Amino acid sequence: MQPTKLFAKGIVTGYRRGLRNQDSSISLLKIEGVDAKADTEFYHGKRVAYIYRGQKSRKNKITKRETKLRVIWGKIRRAHGSSGLVRASFRTNLPPKAIGATVRVMLYPSRV
Repeated sequence: MQPTKLFAKGIVTGYRRGLRNQDSSISLLKIEGVDAKADTEFYHGKRVAYIYRGQKSRKNKITKRETKLRVIWGKIRRAHGSSGLVRASFRTNLPPKAIGATVRVMLYPSRV
């Protein structure tokens, strides 16, 4: 039996930008297996998780329940162009080191 798929992989390709200006509040994502604008409609409104490793806690030792993993949550807003890129906005803007990193595109909330 195959495990249930809970998320799709995506890559942060950069920020929305014009000729000279960039808007760091809107990130551009490339979702695996999405190659056309029509394919992006399924992902509109889905939640996105950028998972990264943060600093240690203020206490020097990490207990069993604490972890160095941190998450920035976001939401896919709309398509960007015709090649399958999407625009996403996160609760706090993604840091520049996130460009090229992977994100998890959750398959909820469902609009079906």
